[in-house]
Amino acid sequence: MPESNRRRTLLLTGASRGIGHATVKRFSSAGWRVITCSRQPFPEDCPWEAGEEDHIQVDLGSPDSTMEAVAEIRRRLTDGKLDALVNNAGISPKGPNGERLSTLTTDLRDWGKVFHVNFFASVVLARGLMEELKAAQGAVVNVTSIAGSRVHPFAGAAYSTSKAALAALTREMAHDFGPLGVRVNAIAPGEIETAILSPGTEKLVEEIPLRRLGKPEEVARTIYYLCTPESSYVTGVEIEINGGQHV
Repeated sequence: MPESNRRRTLLLTGASRGIGHATVKRFSSAGWRVITCSRQPFPEDCPWEAGEEDHIQVDLGSPDSTMEAVAEIRRRLTDGKLDALVNNAGISPKGPNGERLSTLTTDLRDWGKVFHVNFFASVVLARGLMEELKAAQGAVVNVTSIAGSRVHPFAGAAYSTSKAALAALTREMAHDFGPLGVRVNAIAPGEIETAILSPGTEKLVEEIPLRRLGKPEEVARTIYYLCTPESSYVTGVEIEINGGQHV
């Protein structure tokens, strides 16, 4: 099949809600095949037409489970090509009353869980699927956070430091994967309007120059840009999507 007529494939972690769900819709509307990864099995009541054949159940907090998922993903990529990998999955543990956990209050075991999901899984998937990304001259997008560059009122210490590490990993991966023809970038969302916003987020709007929360589809459009030829000479960058909150 001519390359121009080949259906492109996206592998997306953390697809069930918010930014991930909007990303599925954006790529699907452009005709891409979207393979989703989640700790949960594919829900029977989900309207996603691809169904179970394009969903892989994996615990990204487990190195063994992640490596098993890599083998399964490679099996499903029948043409040996992966056009885009979006590492969107992330966890941020809270205290018993939903409060932010600091460096003093985060359980030591939780540090490991957070870093396995938010950081290590990203490089495990990219390395495991390196040949498929190379064959497609594909792109990797790591989803970091505004919390990776400042102390955030809601995001905990483990989450924030894992996202800062992921930003640094993005630069390292861009350097290492570039000679293979694979671009690696990151996006750092700010306050995005999803179902899991922390109480009090609306007060932050007063500090955002655009005076509103972001929408998941606005983030998804930037992810799509970074995975398409429109950004063919862009690699190693972290795009802030926060309405000017960083200024």
